[in-house]
Amino acid sequence: MNNFETLKKTLFVQIQSFIVIKKNKRDWHIPLLAALCVGIPLFIGLHFGNLPLGLAASIGGLVILYYQPALSLGSRMLTLLVCSFGFSLSLAIGLGFSFNPYVSAVVLGFFAMGINWVTTYFRTKPPGNFFFIMIASMASCQPFHFELIPQKIGFIFLGTMLACLLALCHGLLTLKKQKSTEALAIHIEKGEFVSLIDSAVIGIFISISLIIGHFFEMQNPYWIPISCLAILQGVSRHHVWERMVHRIVGTFIGIGLCWIILLISDTPLSICISIFVLLYIAEALIIKNYALAIIFITPMTILLTEVGSSFTANTEIIVPARFLDITIGSILGAIGGWIIYNQRFKNKAVQQLRKTRIVIRKKL
Repeated sequence: MNNFETLKKTLFVQIQSFIVIKKNKRDWHIPLLAALCVGIPLFIGLHFGNLPLGLAASIGGLVILYYQPALSLGSRMLTLLVCSFGFSLSLAIGLGFSFNPYVSAVVLGFFAMGINWVTTYFRTKPPGNFFFIMIASMASCQPFHFELIPQKIGFIFLGTMLACLLALCHGLLTLKKQKSTEALAIHIEKGEFVSLIDSAVIGIFISISLIIGHFFEMQNPYWIPISCLAILQGVSRHHVWERMVHRIVGTFIGIGLCWIILLISDTPLSICISIFVLLYIAEALIIKNYALAIIFITPMTILLTEVGSSFTANTEIIVPARFLDITIGSILGAIGGWIIYNQRFKNKAVQQLRKTRIVIRKKL
């Protein structure tokens, strides 16, 4: 009876989490700003008949998600400029090692470990390490063409610069309305072993996720590490489990929405408009309800990654494939999250690292 009551309570909490809308004081124009930063490059690419390059620039526009309106104008722009450099570096690393799928998976794991350690050390605010690893993951699955790497880096950099320009305009227009109490978006944290262990676990699971995708020859294997990473961003064991449930259920509903959009939208222009609207809705919901936001994030990301190559692709192939990829990645992320928040494992790892440091110091 107790077990039944516990299960009943857990199910009620999970169902309630899909319905409850949290209150927040986020301005309505922040989601619009994000949608413009991603949508404008897409429409420009569409106008000039080159959607792939417009897509590359629009992914760079995602840097606007690191925009912190509560900070001073100088701190906002400094944060965006540093993140813009990180976006270009992530793309360069992903493309540079895409000549071999398994080499790229190993390199992606080390990159994920490094970028997570850096963003944790400097306590970078959400979305933290996510988009850096996402861009590197997507780039590592692209065909290797050395001569095209500078061009692709250039276009993603142009996208980040457009986002910085729009952010600067927004900052100047709202400067008098907002009071900044914080000097910088990045704060130094003096931890050492805990963040290093977490970063190592994240790097290992990101690498394993991509290897699985390549081994089973999935259409777009980068969906697995991206989904895995989204779950690993949970702040506790319960939060990791909750995010996994939300992501799988939200993905299932979101893929249904994507299927409907692909049936209705039969032109590149309608796809671009759909991406713009979906991103605005997702950004408006992400703070209020993560589960509901996933419903709109899923079709938006699918369209954003498919629009440059094959917007007329067979929905009967795309929809099931994306759900399988995201489900596998979510389960791997839940396993990785359980390891990260296993205190016994973490204590043993910290003790071993301390012993190793003492041995190295004695030898030196």
